[in-house]
Amino acid sequence: MQDNPDDLFYTESHEWVSVDGDIATVGITEHAQAQMGELVFVELPEVGDVLDAGNEAGVVESVKTASDFYCPLNGEVIEVNSLLLDNPATVNDHPYAEGWLYKLKIDKPDQIENLLSADDYSSIAAD
Repeated sequence: MQDNPDDLFYTESHEWVSVDGDIATVGITEHAQAQMGELVFVELPEVGDVLDAGNEAGVVESVKTASDFYCPLNGEVIEVNSLLLDNPATVNDHPYAEGWLYKLKIDKPDQIENLLSADDYSSIAAD
């Protein structure tokens, strides 16, 4: 398993978050995609959706299973990665780059403090 990038934040439910000002880019971790196997379908939130931290944001489906993914922070969806609709396996190939899921305009920046560091997430993912 590759190292989790130090410049990202993580959730216990295996999402990663990159924060740039009040914009958060969200994806699923290397660990999560490896556990699922090759992704064959991704259901993304809609642009304009207002999501709360901890609520379901969409679904990723592999040849083995389907799994919900969750919103890490309160905010409004401002962009989705439409590349994944035609090529969901991009998440498998590049989970921390081209495989991002959606972007969120953050409502409550202080919620970032509730997310995990790379080291903290690595200890959870190793279990």
